Amino acid sequence: QVQLVESGGASVQAGGSLRLSCAASGAIYSAYCLGWFRQAPGKEREGVAAIYTGAGITQFADSAKGRFTISQDGAKNTLYLQMNSLTPEDTAMYYCALAPRYPGLSRLLVSYEYNSWGQGTQVTVSS
Repeated sequence: QVQLVESGGASVQAGGSLRLSCAASGAIYSAYCLGWFRQAPGKEREGVAAIYTGAGITQFADSAKGRFTISQDGAKNTLYLQMNSLTPEDTAMYYCALAPRYPGLSRLLVSYEYNSWGQGTQVTVSS
C-alpha cells in the first residue's frame, strides 16, 4: 500500500510561481511512475506532468510545457512540480498519483494507469 501526501498549494496572483510537493511512502518499488493531475470545478481530471523513475522519462500536458517542471528526490521519495507563469486557468485541485508500471509515453498522463492517489492540494490563481 502506498501513501501520497501533497503540499504546497496556495493562492497566488497570475504570473506567479508555486512548487508542489508529494511525499510518497509505503510499498514503493524501484521503478514506477509518479504524476501530477488536476481537476477544476466542473471539469474532468487531467494529467499535467508525470515521470517514469526507471528511466527519467517525463511527459507534460500541452498546457504545462514550458511553464512546469517535474522532478523527484529519490532519496526522499518526494515528487515536485514547479509551476511558473501561472494563469487563472491553472486554478484546480492538484493530485499526486503513482503507477506501479510504466504504461508507455503516450499513456503516462492517463489517470486510470495510476492506482494510488493523494488527497490533493488546492491551487488558486487570481487575475
